[in-house]
Amino acid sequence: MLSKRANVFYLEHVRVMQMDNRIVYATQDGGEIESYFNLPERNTAFVLLGKGSSITDAAMRRMAESHVMVGFCGSGGSPLFGALDMAFMPPQSEYRPTEYMQSWMVKWLDENERVKIGKQLLKERASYANAQWRKNVDLQKAGIGIPNALHESFLKDVDGAESTQQLLLAEARWAKALYGILAKAFDFSFSREEGKRAGATRADVCNAFLDHGNYIAYGYASVALCGLGISFSLPVLHGKTRRGALVFDFADVVKDALVMPTAFTCAAGKKTHKDFREELIERCQQQEVLDYLFGFIIGLCENS
Repeated sequence: MLSKRANVFYLEHVRVMQMDNRIVYATQDGGEIESYFNLPERNTAFVLLGKGSSITDAAMRRMAESHVMVGFCGSGGSPLFGALDMAFMPPQSEYRPTEYMQSWMVKWLDENERVKIGKQLLKERASYANAQWRKNVDLQKAGIGIPNALHESFLKDVDGAESTQQLLLAEARWAKALYGILAKAFDFSFSREEGKRAGATRADVCNAFLDHGNYIAYGYASVALCGLGISFSLPVLHGKTRRGALVFDFADVVKDALVMPTAFTCAAGKKTHKDFREELIERCQQQEVLDYLFGFIIGLCENS
């Protein structure tokens, strides 16, 4: 089942191919193949291919048959620049379910319904973040949590919003407040700058980790939406002119909860991109993020 898949891969300087009825990736040294490693596609949610990587048409065909998302990215897992559908290359299948797409489309065509769903997304985002921060051992050791007053104020802003724009303003204030809480707790100044390469300061490193982690969150959201047959092109919060923006809407539900605190704790602990990536993926697996996203999206579709 897509919702139960355990593996997420980031690979660079490899060649992905089909060999002996299986998918493998080969590492190279000076142009010569050095070693082969299995890539268990039936238990893989998505694959990010970094610098110096390639994939054969046979391997891509088998990945699509196994419903594995594939994205091409820069070093360190970001930026994601080689994708057909804004976030990932989705496997094509005529037999994906239709009922969720049809239900989503009916709601999406109604402006009032879009605002209503936007409110549900933001409320769930705040509640999920609150719950996950309480479970996070690193945050608990540092005495970090989301103040009840902030949570309640955000929910009040969401309830009082009458348009998507007002919801986005409330979302921006919420995210800025969370960044402030984490930066203060870990004792370094921070401002969010997307596309910032890891530099000398902890803020630079943290920004780079956030970019990398966000693409992992996009992968999970892409897998859930594609598995349910819902088009990425029908967002409720992010701009309706951005093809694929629904991926961003659902990735945001888990970014505050898992990506953000992991980025700050790893930056404060002077960890590497590899350490951050492994820690984030492990945390997502422990919290069964795919299962959670599938259930949440289905609930939104079925809720009248």
